[in-house]
Amino acid sequence: MGFSEDNLKGFILALLSSLFIGASFIIKKKGLRRAAAASGVRAGIGGFSYLLEPLWWLGMITMIIGEIANCVAYAFAPAVLVTPLGALSIIVSAVLAQFILNEKLQQLGILGCVMCIAGSVVIVIHAPQEHPITSVQEICSMATQPAFLLYVASVIVLVFILIFHFAPQCGHSNVLVFTGICSLMGSLS
Repeated sequence: MGFSEDNLKGFILALLSSLFIGASFIIKKKGLRRAAAASGVRAGIGGFSYLLEPLWWLGMITMIIGEIANCVAYAFAPAVLVTPLGALSIIVSAVLAQFILNEKLQQLGILGCVMCIAGSVVIVIHAPQEHPITSVQEICSMATQPAFLLYVASVIVLVFILIFHFAPQCGHSNVLVFTGICSLMGSLS
């Protein structure tokens, strides 16, 4: 994949987006903790005092800036370059949580961070060239190919199985159920 000036702009915007989004989670959590300490009621059990906490709003603004940077990155670079860099926000959050929130990053967390970096690098390096789509008919043609329709049907079936079978049984004790649902649905977009 050629790295043109536009691709470089998109790459930098995607990296900045990951930094802002990753930092926003930590800032918002710090704001949630401060609001819970002040009011005695956590947001998770119905408290809304965090809405009066400036630190939480700073985190929300930081996230909005990150999402805008991510959206603009797609204007400059292809999705195959921008999307994998979004995983870096997880690494930013994990590292900042260790230093700012005093949360311990366990060995599996470190392994996950290394895998995110490796996966992003592999996808960006080996990304196929994208050709520009010139018409709505071309999109319709691609969306009605048998392989794509089979994939969409498989995803929908798997999501329904996860929602109606696995979520009631083990969804509250196994995060993979809800992660699977979100990941499968996200793969369609």
